Amino acid sequence: MRRITTIAPPKDPAPIERTPPRSARLEVLVPFLLVTLIWGSTWLVIKDQLAVVPPSWSVTYRFTLAGLVMLGWAVVRRDSLRLDLRGWLFAAGLGIAQFTFNFNFVYRAEQHITSGVVAIVYALLLVPNAVLARVFLGQRMGRQLLIGSAVAMAGVALLFVHEARLSPVGPEQALVGIGIALAGVLSASIANVMQATDTARAYPMASALGWAMLIGAAADATFASATVGPPVFEMRWGYLAGVLYLGVLGSALTFTIYFRLIRAIGPAKAAYTSVLIPVIAMLLSTLFEGYRWSALAAGGAVLVLVGLVIALKARRPNR
Repeated sequence: MRRITTIAPPKDPAPIERTPPRSARLEVLVPFLLVTLIWGSTWLVIKDQLAVVPPSWSVTYRFTLAGLVMLGWAVVRRDSLRLDLRGWLFAAGLGIAQFTFNFNFVYRAEQHITSGVVAIVYALLLVPNAVLARVFLGQRMGRQLLIGSAVAMAGVALLFVHEARLSPVGPEQALVGIGIALAGVLSASIANVMQATDTARAYPMASALGWAMLIGAAADATFASATVGPPVFEMRWGYLAGVLYLGVLGSALTFTIYFRLIRAIGPAKAAYTSVLIPVIAMLLSTLFEGYRWSALAAGGAVLVLVGLVIALKARRPNR
């Protein structure tokens, strides 16, 4: 008598639990939003700094204060302040690119075009960040990040068209201001990609960043002395408060957080702070400058936010 054996049907495979992408976790989203909110407010403060003091001297004061704060924080953390030759070269390159060229271009661009337009131009930081990360770091943009970028850039284009229509300056001044801002974008992108290298990770961030800020400030002071003469300081509480805000919160705090974001999620995704910043700047302008929204501006802001959500949900933005 033969025994009949039955074969049990295969069990359904256990469901695979998909963890959210790193950039969608709170430890990334919270600092991402903090950087965006603070930098979104700095455009108003920078505009107020341009009345009396030449831009190069305002930049000098900002990063002298920021550098001292960073080195003080390094001492509190008991990080070594010493750098070897490679460290000094890295700090000098970062300081010149980020804290000399970039911010001198930013302040000068706002002499020609509105702060809102400058903020929108800086939203393009995503593009050179992604290109330079591909060239120098071998990081490729995933399809989802490309789609999100395309949607966000369409929103930025609508915001730019809206601002251009309202611009009180002529087309020549607008082009000069945009050209200066684009030069600043390229300088900032170089510094961003530098922070994603192995060299950057080899040194305590507070120490390297503090020295980079002071080197940049020294270059700013040298340039200011050669072009506009001795130091100028406006003895006004608003100006003093602006220097403190830009130096401590708008530089020492935010650059520390932002560069950590670059190391965690890559230059391309971290650059999405610059895509969202124009929307924040325009919201603040609504509250403090009587900015009026149009259907074009609102549509652009919505596209920026949709593109941001798509991009930050990408699992492998830089492969």
